[in-house]
Amino acid sequence: MTAAKILTELNRVADPIKAQTSARFFKTDPGQYGEGDIFLGLTVPEQRVVAKRYAALPLREVEILLHSKFHEARLIALFILVTQYKKGTPQQRLAIYALYLKNTTHINNWDLVDSSASYIMGPSADLPTLIRLANSANVWERRIAMLACFYTINQGKTEPAFTIIAILKNDSHDLIQKAVGWMLREIGKRCSRKELITWLAHNSYPKLPRTTLRYAIEHFSPQERKAYLQGIV
Repeated sequence: MTAAKILTELNRVADPIKAQTSARFFKTDPGQYGEGDIFLGLTVPEQRVVAKRYAALPLREVEILLHSKFHEARLIALFILVTQYKKGTPQQRLAIYALYLKNTTHINNWDLVDSSASYIMGPSADLPTLIRLANSANVWERRIAMLACFYTINQGKTEPAFTIIAILKNDSHDLIQKAVGWMLREIGKRCSRKELITWLAHNSYPKLPRTTLRYAIEHFSPQERKAYLQGIV
């Protein structure tokens, strides 16, 4: 099992037309968030099949795959890491976490972050590490910090998420605003609706980025959403 063998397989089934569609979807033009990313044109189900077949790929080979210029190869590497983390011993999980943290520059689009951060960073990263990432100039590290909190939210713990939200709540990047709003929404759905409402009241919700607010109140009734968006709650 090698990264080179996987890349050979991926190139063999590459679809240039699908690759162009993916490049547009993931905003790869100059100045866009995915600028310069390269796609082979594989669907996510196809990538999951490859990841399952190579689930035992050695970590050194996974890291090589994660350094690939091809987006699909990096996503497959992350699928493999998540699978190995879930099944791993504490020592193996620590090694996977260290590899992940060392390679955040290669986890450089929202699907790569969202498919991995809560599963690997969530259980392993301490709060100071998440705070450091949340203060990063790199948008993907900031999103990793926020999405990692999905793990603790699912456990009913809101303090880590609110700590990261406090850092990112006024972030100017649309993808961070969506992530913050998403985690606020999940706090309201999975932990405490009252806690979310209290947070909105104490954080001048009309001044939040509109995208963040819309995501946060997505599960409210139409009447409630209208009132929040008009700032009359």
